[in-house]
Amino acid sequence: MRNAIVIAGRLVGPRQVELDEPVSGLGAQVEVIIDSQSAAQSKNGSLAAFLGGLPPSSRSREDIDRQLSSERVGWEKGT
Repeated sequence: MRNAIVIAGRLVGPRQVELDEPVSGLGAQVEVIIDSQSAAQSKNGSLAAFLGGLPPSSRSREDIDRQLSSERVGWEKGT
């Protein structure tokens, strides 16, 4: 069974990669795929940074939970 994770980092040498986060829970043998980011992509940073930069919602957590609960009931009833 494959267990893939995605972690940002940078090449610091022709055979060396520096990761932005620690890696745990993987075996000793790994496969590395390098996907080069454009300057615009790296300037914006991670998905968490993007989401953190969005304006806050006017909806409360309770309102969202209520809507999801209602939709879940509809899915279970098949409507």
